[in-house]
Amino acid sequence: MGEEGMTSDVQQKAAKTSPKLTVLPLIALIFYEVSGGPFGVEDSVKAGGGPLLSLLGFLIFPLIWSIPEALITAELATSFPENGGYVIWISSAFGPFWGFQEGFWKWLSGVLDNALYPVLFLDYLKHSLPIFNLLIARIPALLGITGALTYLNYRGLHIVGFSAVSLLVFSLCPFVVMGILSIPHIKPRRWLVVDFKKVDWRGYFNSMFWNLNYWDKASTLAGEVENPSKTFPKALLGAVVLVVSSYLIPLLAGTGGLTSPSSEWNDGYFAEVGMLIGGFWLKWWIQAASAMSNLGLFEAEMSGDAFQLLGMSEMGMLPAIFASRSKYGTPTLSILCSATGIIFLSWMSFQEIREFLNFLYAIGMLLEFAAFIKLRIKKPDLHRPYKVPLQTFGVTMLCLLPAVLLVLVMCLASLRTFIVSGGVIIVGFFLYPVLVHGKDRKWTQFDIEQPTSPSDTHQESHSAASEMYPGVDEASVSLL
Repeated sequence: MGEEGMTSDVQQKAAKTSPKLTVLPLIALIFYEVSGGPFGVEDSVKAGGGPLLSLLGFLIFPLIWSIPEALITAELATSFPENGGYVIWISSAFGPFWGFQEGFWKWLSGVLDNALYPVLFLDYLKHSLPIFNLLIARIPALLGITGALTYLNYRGLHIVGFSAVSLLVFSLCPFVVMGILSIPHIKPRRWLVVDFKKVDWRGYFNSMFWNLNYWDKASTLAGEVENPSKTFPKALLGAVVLVVSSYLIPLLAGTGGLTSPSSEWNDGYFAEVGMLIGGFWLKWWIQAASAMSNLGLFEAEMSGDAFQLLGMSEMGMLPAIFASRSKYGTPTLSILCSATGIIFLSWMSFQEIREFLNFLYAIGMLLEFAAFIKLRIKKPDLHRPYKVPLQTFGVTMLCLLPAVLLVLVMCLASLRTFIVSGGVIIVGFFLYPVLVHGKDRKWTQFDIEQPTSPSDTHQESHSAASEMYPGVDEASVSLL
């Protein structure tokens, strides 16, 4: 018991003393959770039958999707500044069953998304090092990259945050240079080209949605943010501007400065654009930036997934071991679970992952919009350090267009995606009662270890939580 208490004290001390995220590292993490740069947006030109729909998409979609999602995230993340993010929001609005489903869907979609990045990293390297085309070299490299990046996550979130800042600067600099060099060659009429006969609407909407989602992911790190009521709104605003700019500047430069047909705009085409505009040196720079960007995407995604599991454990939804922290303040088992999932799921193709992710993500976001509106109605006195400046009717209208977009993306999914996603939903429905039964039967420890005077501490924690969240009912205080 003495050793257990000592271990618990060390973990609590690590959680309290580990450096918190400030505005700049949080902007970088949000940027990599949402975007990572223009790598992958080339498909939008091909699917859109030319530059016009792609450019309009990255101008309009942020207004009807990214900004509303960022505003909702800012309000709810500052109202519930705890690890777990959207799991806490849904649980507070609809109860722990739906909170668990949201967490299960979002964690799985995050792990699937993250399985992509080590593979893409090797795909960029193999153009210079053909040996990575061979499985005998590719598999050890894949395991080595995943292991190294997992260790970086283990060492601390502040290290991940500042690593993301460095990667962000390195990844975006070649596109700033490309934009400047393209100015003498730009002809605005090229931006207006579109061939509606070649438009692939499923591919177009999936590309737009995938490149502009995951604004809510940073909420799972809310407990690791310094002064979240001020830091989150600033970071989200900065990230929105940065993401949209990182898409539009390269697209305007590439489509306005060159006469390339839309059929050539596939993944990785920006490297060719760089060569045509600036030469081989710019092509190599963009390829290196692409590889580094994949590392930043991996780090940001894994951090969000791991701290989401930690938050669910702190809420009693998962065994207490998921909330155990290393001496660096990071959730060790949660990181290992995410890394294991990444290794086993990396065999799927890019297109399969993107469509599957979009479907699961869309279901979760519809639930988040519903929770946002219900909390406005059910708990009008909830302490909201940042509040979207609209009344109930206004926030309902704010959610309407994004909800229509979500339904559209789901309707465009293939039959295979419907079947697989349905299977995931069924698994989640059965998994929750199994965990509840295990908790009741004490198969393993679920609740975080309490101090020696549980009644007194319980009263103090309720009092503190009530002061932090005035207007919240007692059940929600217990949940938090």
